[in-house]
Amino acid sequence: MKRPGYAALRKGRCSLVNHVYHLTAVTAQRTPFFNDFYLSRRLITALHEPAADAETLAYVVMPDHFHWLIRLQHEQADISRLVQGVKAKTTYYYRRQFGPRPIWQTGFHDRTLRRDEQILQVARYILANPLRAGIVTRLGQYPHWDAIWV
Repeated sequence: MKRPGYAALRKGRCSLVNHVYHLTAVTAQRTPFFNDFYLSRRLITALHEPAADAETLAYVVMPDHFHWLIRLQHEQADISRLVQGVKAKTTYYYRRQFGPRPIWQTGFHDRTLRRDEQILQVARYILANPLRAGIVTRLGQYPHWDAIWV
């Protein structure tokens, strides 16, 4: 049974070629699974795997969630399928290492960026997450991020 909040997230969701999307997914009960360095790196690998479907513009992996800024590459690309694939690959790795346990909340948040000037602004927001969370004092100290502009 799907929660009403999840249904509201999907309402009006569409995947359009050449559009830029800011995607966010959160761990189950906000558990900081990604404090584990190797699980964080596995998530980053999963973010890069759908390169034929989506160009990764920026991402950051936080202890209990990730932000992913992508541009869809072709008509068949679907943001729901992309996020589902990232979650599935990360869950598979986690279960092989640590045993069965749900690691993701159901669903994800998406936002379509409609103007080019929003893209850099959102990328800065994404990359500043470790700074705002007080995890580091300089972005260069945090290992789990990247952007095409650096």
